[in-house]
Amino acid sequence: MTEQNAPARSRILAIAPYEGMNTAMQHAIEAYPEADFDIYTADLEAALDILNELNLQLYDCIISRGGTAELLRKKTALPVVEIPISIYDILRTIKLAENYSKRYAVVGFRSITEPAHTLAALLGMQPDIFTISAAEEAPAVLEKLRQNGYHMVVCDMIVHTTARQLGLDAFLITSGGESLHSAIDQALSLSSWFVRLRRENTLLKSVTEGQEAIVAVLSADGSLYYHNSDLSDSLLDKLRVQRTEIPRNGTLRFYHSDAGTFFHVTAKAILLDRAERTLFYCVPSRIPLHRRNAGIRALSKGECEFLFSTSFYSLSGAMGSLGNEIKSLARLRQPILILGESGTGKEQIARYLYLHSALSNHPLVVVDCAEASEKSWSFLLEHYNSPLSDSGNTVYFQNLEQIAEDKAKALLSAITDTGLARRVRLLFSATVADEAPVSDIVRRFSERLGCMTLRLPSLRQRSDEIPSLASLYLNNLNLELGKQISAFEPRALELLRSYSWPNNYTQFKNLLCSLAALSDSAYIRSSSVLDLLARERLLRASEPSPTRAMTPEPPKTLDTRIREIIQQTVKANGGNRAAAARELGISRTTLWRYLSHDTPDTL
Repeated sequence: MTEQNAPARSRILAIAPYEGMNTAMQHAIEAYPEADFDIYTADLEAALDILNELNLQLYDCIISRGGTAELLRKKTALPVVEIPISIYDILRTIKLAENYSKRYAVVGFRSITEPAHTLAALLGMQPDIFTISAAEEAPAVLEKLRQNGYHMVVCDMIVHTTARQLGLDAFLITSGGESLHSAIDQALSLSSWFVRLRRENTLLKSVTEGQEAIVAVLSADGSLYYHNSDLSDSLLDKLRVQRTEIPRNGTLRFYHSDAGTFFHVTAKAILLDRAERTLFYCVPSRIPLHRRNAGIRALSKGECEFLFSTSFYSLSGAMGSLGNEIKSLARLRQPILILGESGTGKEQIARYLYLHSALSNHPLVVVDCAEASEKSWSFLLEHYNSPLSDSGNTVYFQNLEQIAEDKAKALLSAITDTGLARRVRLLFSATVADEAPVSDIVRRFSERLGCMTLRLPSLRQRSDEIPSLASLYLNNLNLELGKQISAFEPRALELLRSYSWPNNYTQFKNLLCSLAALSDSAYIRSSSVLDLLARERLLRASEPSPTRAMTPEPPKTLDTRIREIIQQTVKANGGNRAAAARELGISRTTLWRYLSHDTPDTL
């Protein structure tokens, strides 16, 4: 490819409202070697001074945050991508503020205060929340708060600066790494097309001709202003419907399936020829109807984004304290071994590592060692078109503990003899109990390949976080099911925390879905939790012996089955009912109620 025909590199101007975000941006852009970034630290009017000093024609897009992004958007024709403040960012800061011993308030624009109100209602907190609509309002609001005895505010950068000037303590709501990467991804996606939209229509068509992605621009009335490829009626109708859902100053991502093709769509309102229009960037991927090689599948970036964004990990913030470690590992090229019990989300973490790596524009190839057939292994290790023969992919071997010994030797040999780890990103996962040693095969892979190890905690180890995880996921279930459930009864949360969760987050998610679907009130009742947990215990109880199975037992009511479980638990605890109640996660009163029709001889 000649220099003249080579694709132009995107050049992004990033303006951080505070120095800490500048540092975070410097780390984030390391994952995007395909673009050029200029990063400055400035807030509000100081950011406008930077715009006046620079030649904006050299840039394709601007990234900033909060009020600074809003001001920049009004002063330049370049698209401005706002670094979002996620609900988890707000929750994290409010949780920190709860340790503050004096009176405090949450102050900021609606983008901060509305999520704060929602979190307060869901988590039973009572912070004082004040909304401002312009930066000029901040001094008066903060001065009044100070006079009324407030000592600290939870806020964004605009309010933070004013608060410190007035002598108030301030907790700044900072954007996490996920928000930075999301903004950069949006900026790169938009900038590659916005620069073309500013050129003549003929040049735009010649540049975009033959591109796999479909670019479409809709006018305010929904008519098709521009498109680089034919759109089906189904896709065009979907774009028109979603056009009204796009945030005025933000980006909307959604998915659409059309005639066997899966579209990952990014949408944003833009200003073109002094008229508001909507830009859609539709990336297609073919939906396979069958798998030629069992246990091997390839996923695109869009598919992984969809699978992770709709997962329990993404919707509940379940990465928790491991978040920073996982983000750091995502930047490495060294092989990574993910360990954890069944249901701890090992595959979701593998997707996250892939999405936040420098190789996310190449496929993620998943090899399930438990499902791969002889034909699949032959294709993987011997075929010229094997994903192991390619470069730039991320290859994820899951259920490594179930790989056969001969396949393990052949795979290790292929990896070491061909220098595979230098050509592709290698990820492995294995199911192992908490604090238990790994199998010989897993240990051999880890030692030979120098794997970095990431051990995911079981839900039992995070029982204190169950209320937060449940509340955050319940918010998503309300949207999905059209419910308005606001909280759990205190006893319901105690039952959830005391259960052992043998299938971890997968089981937890399924139970929460059932609780939300069955709830007919604004609260999740403890009785509902007790009944569903009893059913979970029955599903995981020991199977009957063949002798007993020959004589079918008459059907039993749910109460009868729960009573039998309680009897077995009391017996296992030597008749100690208090110990049995603790193990079952129920009160002694509830235990006594279920056993009230039994005599001591039956225990």
